[in-house]
Amino acid sequence: RVTEKHRSKFETYVISALRRNKKIQVEYEPEKWPYVMPASTHQYTPDVKIILPSGAVIYVELKGKLDGATRKKMILVREQHPDKDLRIVFMRNNTLSKTSKTRYMDWATKAGYVCAVGTIPSSWLKE
Repeated sequence: RVTEKHRSKFETYVISALRRNKKIQVEYEPEKWPYVMPASTHQYTPDVKIILPSGAVIYVELKGKLDGATRKKMILVREQHPDKDLRIVFMRNNTLSKTSKTRYMDWATKAGYVCAVGTIPSSWLKE
């Protein structure tokens, strides 16, 4: 098998944990999804694609930092790809900024995302 190059140690950690479960298939950065920002088109690449034994597909974005540009992008991607089951796993449940009381999980839940902190919950792999 060809060794993948992940963008962070966090991605390597989560994907390695997923691959220990032999009942599921895991692909890293499997697809590119176009999304449109006003007056410009971009490509979004989900970090992980999980194919469950049932055939259901879950895409997971692994996030260390959730800055304003990323929040905007994730809202656009969600709006423009409602047919995709895209979830977010945060490295930590930080606040959005030093002055904000809103935590990453709060923002993601309000934006309509299923989310977790640290690793992919085993419950996600049993759906």
